[in-house]
Amino acid sequence: MGLAANIRRDIKFASGLFRLLKRIKPITLDSDVLACDDIEEAVDKFGPNIAVEDETRKLTYREFEALANRYANWAKSRNLKRSDVIALVMHNRVEYVAAWFGFSKVGVATALINNNLTGAALAHCLTISTAFNVVTDEDCWQAVEDARGLVDRNLMIWVHGLGEENETNGRRDLDNAVRSASSVRPDRSLRQGMTNRDTALYIYTSGTTGLPKAARMPHSRVRTYMRAFAGATASTPKDVLFNVLPLYHSTGGLVGVGSVLLNGGRMVTRRRFSATHFWPDVKATGATMFVYIGELCRYLVNSPEHPDEKGHKLRLAFGNGLRPDVWPEFQSRFRIKDILEFYGSTEGNVSLFNFDGKAGAIGRVPSYLKSQINIRLIALDPETGEPLRGPNGQCVPVAVGETGEAIGQIGSDVRHDFSGYADKKASEKKILTDVFKKGDRWFRTGDLFELAGDRLQFYRFVGRLKDVIIRGGMNISSEEIEGHLVGHPAVADAAVVGAPDPNLGERLCAFVVFKPGQSADLGDINRFLTGDKHVAVYKQIERLEVIDVLPRNPVGKVLKRELRQSLGDQTGHPKSA
Repeated sequence: MGLAANIRRDIKFASGLFRLLKRIKPITLDSDVLACDDIEEAVDKFGPNIAVEDETRKLTYREFEALANRYANWAKSRNLKRSDVIALVMHNRVEYVAAWFGFSKVGVATALINNNLTGAALAHCLTISTAFNVVTDEDCWQAVEDARGLVDRNLMIWVHGLGEENETNGRRDLDNAVRSASSVRPDRSLRQGMTNRDTALYIYTSGTTGLPKAARMPHSRVRTYMRAFAGATASTPKDVLFNVLPLYHSTGGLVGVGSVLLNGGRMVTRRRFSATHFWPDVKATGATMFVYIGELCRYLVNSPEHPDEKGHKLRLAFGNGLRPDVWPEFQSRFRIKDILEFYGSTEGNVSLFNFDGKAGAIGRVPSYLKSQINIRLIALDPETGEPLRGPNGQCVPVAVGETGEAIGQIGSDVRHDFSGYADKKASEKKILTDVFKKGDRWFRTGDLFELAGDRLQFYRFVGRLKDVIIRGGMNISSEEIEGHLVGHPAVADAAVVGAPDPNLGERLCAFVVFKPGQSADLGDINRFLTGDKHVAVYKQIERLEVIDVLPRNPVGKVLKRELRQSLGDQTGHPKSA
């Protein structure tokens, strides 16, 4: 790379980082300017512009806020207030963001729950949300109703599109209730005493200990996500974002939303991703940006050529999980000028941005910014996965070219804050102490990075410590599925790993040890999971391997690396928010 190219690259990196830092600089933990204030500011500035669009509706910024105000005033009429929580179980639609935006105006937090969940998993998410009211739609309410009996309290279910014939004492149509509420902006006095430390949202993350955990998203974190990408993408009121990612995840619901909604642009959302309709929709809507997870890009690359895949206006794709083997073809085939890959987790305080557009990297930290960017890599014991400690009892930093776990120091400002989970014990497990000095505290990402040995020292994602399987962008706990499998009358032991797949990233593969004289086929296993255990369809086993005994280490831990090796996969895939 010549001198001129180096200069252009450095200017691009510096300008991107400057835009980002400029947007998040005003955020302080004790400020009373909340996420809803940021959106209200955009409404006041860009009122006539189209703000959100789905398959059936378009709303201007003023109309979008009027809808949000109706949600807010409806919640107020239900005597909901600061510290109360409403659970939201709904497909992507214009009402989705309007709902949580509105609830935040009166201090109410919203738990964004995966609309694919059913049975015990859905009941668990509803239970830990602490919500007594659930807002849902015509396609999701039955699953909520079915899970109601497993929740430890009475729920009132509010349904868009329910119809009078399906109303009961515990289930009401929401359309008329919201329509009859005032569209006037609630007074800020209803949020008096609130700061950025207060909870705006709960977003659920999958772990390996079983059921989803609710990550607490204070207003500071919601604002940081939204404002960071409003800056990083350099969007303008002329930009149109195509967003088919689930709005209950941080990447689609905050990163995507914030990138345009704070700058006067338009967000087009769809109920779900469709490879068939993707390019026609991108072209028809005039989209200039889209937000991705790696699996979405892989789907598109593996799809047949479409006449609309090059005749579009896309200038930028941004997201996380775009693998190095997919990146070059994805960018060249679809003629996307810029790709902005980032790393971050819903609950964590470590983030990186690849403003350079280097394929396969998740970002870099120039030497002059090392003290400003909150990331370090530490060495791990290869057997236990626990941090290595030196003679002084402190953690051991990895050298350039080596692999280590990424950690972020926990502090009292926005960039170092770790808000944790609704479950305090789960939060404590993510904190590492006495890392580089006595008493310091660091957040464990659970992800392995390599600091490349090239001159610029890009970070590369290597894999994850824990066994979360990512299928089509959905995080699935292997331990949850294993727990269900061993409940099958024919199964003595089981382990679940991700089998590599060119479209979905990973598919669920179960290694099963049957009881003597017993057996079952793949169909039997999945009927048991979806029928008896109410497991969501996307969590079904897709490959069944019968094994005499599971390989274990001396302390009884299943050696999943050996199982993956038998499938030809030793790699991990980056997280999706």
